[in-house]
Formats: sequence, structure tokens, C-alpha cells
Amino acid sequence: MKGKSELNAEASSPKQAPPLNKDHKAVLHHQLEKILSSHAFRASKRSQEFLSYVMGHTLDGDTALLKERTIGVDLFGRPADYATGEDGVVRVQAGEVRKRLAQFYHEQGNSLPVRIELPVGSYIPEFHWNAAAARAELPIPPPAKSRRKLWLVSTIAVLGLAVLLATLRLHFGRSSESPLNQFWSPIFGTSQAVLICLAKPVVYRPSVDVYRRFAKAHPDAFQTHVERYNKLLPLNPNEPLRWGDMVPVPAFGVAAGDVYAATRISGLFGRINKPCQVRIGSDLSFEDIRNSPTVLVGAFNNPWTLQLTSDLRFVFTEDIESDRIWIEDRTASRRVWGMRLGSQDHVLEDFGVITRVLKSKTGHVLIAVAGIGVDGTEAAGEFISTPDLFAEGMRSAPAGWDKKNMQIVVETSVTDFVPGPPHVVASYFW
Repeated sequence: MKGKSELNAEASSPKQAPPLNKDHKAVLHHQLEKILSSHAFRASKRSQEFLSYVMGHTLDGDTALLKERTIGVDLFGRPADYATGEDGVVRVQAGEVRKRLAQFYHEQGNSLPVRIELPVGSYIPEFHWNAAAARAELPIPPPAKSRRKLWLVSTIAVLGLAVLLATLRLHFGRSSESPLNQFWSPIFGTSQAVLICLAKPVVYRPSVDVYRRFAKAHPDAFQTHVERYNKLLPLNPNEPLRWGDMVPVPAFGVAAGDVYAATRISGLFGRINKPCQVRIGSDLSFEDIRNSPTVLVGAFNNPWTLQLTSDLRFVFTEDIESDRIWIEDRTASRRVWGMRLGSQDHVLEDFGVITRVLKSKTGHVLIAVAGIGVDGTEAAGEFISTPDLFAEGMRSAPAGWDKKNMQIVVETSVTDFVPGPPHVVASYFW
């Protein structure tokens, strides 16, 4: 039961504003910019992205999209069927945003026209207006007699602005587009659906007989399919196995990093209503690639990537005898980039290559998003689907890069099996 002070606090809290008009939206946009650049948010890019995402959808009237799973897929690159009960990334980040909003308004006091809050249990922001402060920012409606004159002046101003913008577009062409849009524009401008192609290498797992033998020696263990699919079988390393004890499983085998990259890219296409199709493993022929612009995901597990990028500058290379794989610069420098492993052979650093060929061997635009390992692939996918990361990485790109073929090598540091933000270590445009 709530205490008296809590009830009084609720009774005196500002009421939710009526539906927003364009003036209220302008004030909210202004305050959002102030919040994102504040001390409370400046050091947390994820909190900035989260608040921008939920505010953008709310101001656009798309609050139906503000659900945990949708946010997890769009903003954090989770697969469409990820288990929200086990992965609380959205709930955790929402809590972080609530704390930072509270810190921001504590520092600002009551001087702001509106207070933006993210209610517990919801991802739809609420706006509580400070009438006295808002009056200074919200325009006061003019007297009825002056409205016609104001309408005429406003119309002339809008028409003049439209002519100016059209002139600027003609003068500057596509230079006002974001770098990420410029990267994808050769695909966005096509009429065909885009193919997103993931590899599916051969996967083996213990046969049913192996599970039964283990369960017979260990009662109540591995008796169900749920256990067999989701738990490691703790076999004695010295116990011999026959080749017949391992069976191929055609339904298994897509790498997690490849799925994350493909999900980010398909989500990017979805936001602009660009149709795409996902193909996995052998469900892809050269005829398919010839008929559509294509995004290839993965390297050593995707033979199409290795084949169609083998004559470019940055290539994926392997040495069978030493069992090493790396990225190599085929120019005279012969520079190489290889994974760095920890003491337990877990990945600490990985690299990926983004390739864009405008007129490839297929006759269409070809983009390859590939890493040495799955972390490199995931990082490469994040790089070409995140506007801020891509813009930062392209700062040193030559003029007119958007009309050129390109290869970009990115590096990511891996912590607790999670790749960090990628950054560019080499690039080539031709």
C-alpha cells in the first residue's frame, strides 16, 4: 500500500499533455538535442541511441513498434526470434536511460518547458509540461483578424524555402545524403529484391545411440530432446568414438555472428521498405546471384565470398599446415591481419572486410560482409548498418568514394565473447 507522501506526489504530478501539435514537437525535438548533449548522456552512446529511437517513433506516431522484441532486433541487432526472457538488453538499457533522465532533470531544476520520462514497464516516453516555462517556447495563436495575413506570409515563406531547397539539391546533388545511405544507394536504387546470403557449413552431432549409452550410465541425464539440443554432452575425452557415432545434421549450422550481421542489414532494408530475401547454405546458385543485387555474409564458411572476392586487394587466406587463417593485402606491402587469441584460445581481437563492387562478375552490385571469425563478421555487419559508426569510419575517404568500388578492413576487440564497436584499419577505393 502506498504511503500518504507517495499519494500526494502522484496527485500533484503534471498530467499527460493532449495529442502533440507541430509546436509541441518542435519543443520536444529541441529538448531531446539538449538531453543527448548533456553531461548525463554524453558518455553513453547506447543511452543516446535508445532515447533517440523511442522518441523518434513516439513523435512519428509509431508507438506500436515500441515493444521489447522490436527494439532488441532494430537497435541491438538481436535475431528476430531471440528469447527476451533470457536476454534483458532492452530492459537493462531502458533502466539506464531512466537513471540518466532523472540525473539530467535534477541538474536542470524546473526551468525546462517539458519533462520527458520513460515509465517503468513501458518503452513509450511520457511528456509532462511545465506551463510557465512552456509558454516562453510555444507560440501564442495570433488574433483572428491577423490570421489570414499571417497565413499569406507563411505560405510565401514556405514556397520560397521550397524553391531554395530544390535549388540546393540541384547544386549539391546527393552530397546531403548520409554516408551510410551513399554506401547503400546502388542497391536502394534497384528494382529487384536484394539477396542476403548466409553460409551453412556441415555440422555433426552425437547420434541417438551415444546419448542413450550415456543416459544408461547416468540415470535421469539426457533423457529428453530438450536436454540433447541445449546441453553439452560431457563425454570422457579418452572414450573412443566410432565415425558412425557422429551424424550430419542438415538443419543446423548458421553462425551466430553471421545471423547478427544479416539481421542488422535486413532491418536496415526493412526501415526503407526495400524488399529482400534471405538464402541459407546450398539454397543459392550463381543464377540467383546473377539476377539480383547480393549481400554475401561470412568468409571461410561461405565459398561464394571467397570465390567472388579472390582477385581483389584484401583477400582471405589460409595455411593448411599451420591451420592459420588471416586477411592479406595483396599489394607489395603484404600486410596481414589475424585473430588474436587468449590463453584459453578464445578470441580477443578479430577483423572483417566490407567489399562493395558496383559492377561485379555477377553483373549486379555485390556486397560482401565477412570476418576471419564470426566476431569479425558481426562487427563488419554493425559497421555498414550503423550511421554514426560508418560516418566516422569514412572521414578520410577520398572525394567521390560513393561512386567507386571499395574494400574496408575493420577491427573489433572482443570482451566476454561480445565484439566491441568496429573501427577502420585499412581501406581501398577504385
